[in-house]
Amino acid sequence: MDRASNVIGQSGAFLDALERASRAAALNRPVLVIGERGTGKELVAERLHRLSGRWAGPLVTMNCAALPETLIEAELFGHEAGAFTGATKARPGRFEEADGGTLFLDELATLSAAAQERLLRAVEYGEVTRIGSNRQISVDIRIVAATNENLPSLVEKGRFRADLLDRLSFEVVTLPPLRAREGDVPVLAEHFGRRMASELGWPHWPGFSEAAAAALAAHDWPGNVRELRNVVERAVYRWDHPERAVDEIVFDPFASLWQPTAAPSPVQPAEPRGPATTALAAPDDLSCDDLRAACDAYERALLEAALRRCRFNQRAAATALKLTYDQLRHALRRHNLLERPAAGAP
Repeated sequence: MDRASNVIGQSGAFLDALERASRAAALNRPVLVIGERGTGKELVAERLHRLSGRWAGPLVTMNCAALPETLIEAELFGHEAGAFTGATKARPGRFEEADGGTLFLDELATLSAAAQERLLRAVEYGEVTRIGSNRQISVDIRIVAATNENLPSLVEKGRFRADLLDRLSFEVVTLPPLRAREGDVPVLAEHFGRRMASELGWPHWPGFSEAAAAALAAHDWPGNVRELRNVVERAVYRWDHPERAVDEIVFDPFASLWQPTAAPSPVQPAEPRGPATTALAAPDDLSCDDLRAACDAYERALLEAALRRCRFNQRAAATALKLTYDQLRHALRRHNLLERPAAGAP
């Protein structure tokens, strides 16, 4: 089945974006396609190429995020033999390969500053220079670029060249996320379901049950159309009753009773702590006109309560109050409590 048929939808937001792309297709100007992951940016780029006067020329795609920074410029502009380690022979870049057609740059925002500068010159003058060469090569291409980043925001942060953004943003097509495409989930689910049923050799497509259709409609689809396709195709292939409507939807393929858990984080050494303290209840009556007398009275009450709990065993009382025996004896003497029975005391 032709990939172009996957550009499916009936919501107003989606049709408006397609209409904007279709109008821009006929013009030999760069177009930016903006949207979240899985919204179909590459399919719109293909649509721009097929509806343009360059439809008979090549459509060359390059994912700028798929290559290390050191190789992006060589991939875009080509290189001569011996230009760098491993360059055993000359190789044309994507610009030369796309001559007469369209160059689609996906994940544009990931380009390095050096690559952005060279790209700006290529867009400005229609000329590229292979790495390791001084000869300029004229190319006739149309650039379509895509990203899920906010490029004006990146310009403000100094991560993207403002002049390059000016050159590439003749037209900007922003694709709506699937959650904003009212009524498109059942249409797309039906399309992907029929396609998977045909691939599996089912005699007919039974559709989805009411419960399954409701679950699909209620999901937020953070992965957009790509996620929907995976969920629907997985549901169809796992369904063992082709004669009955598909009734089981699994949104998270990783969900399992035996899913491995994340490795525990290293135990951090405990910070040194001071001597443990026990929280003590404050007196019910906090009115006071003599702080020293009130503190003495409260301390005496604590000593008397500890002695009673420990049956007047002074060593046990000292342990309960986290005092040494001598400290307790000093406190008892200060409060005239030594005359009390002192079982177990020496």
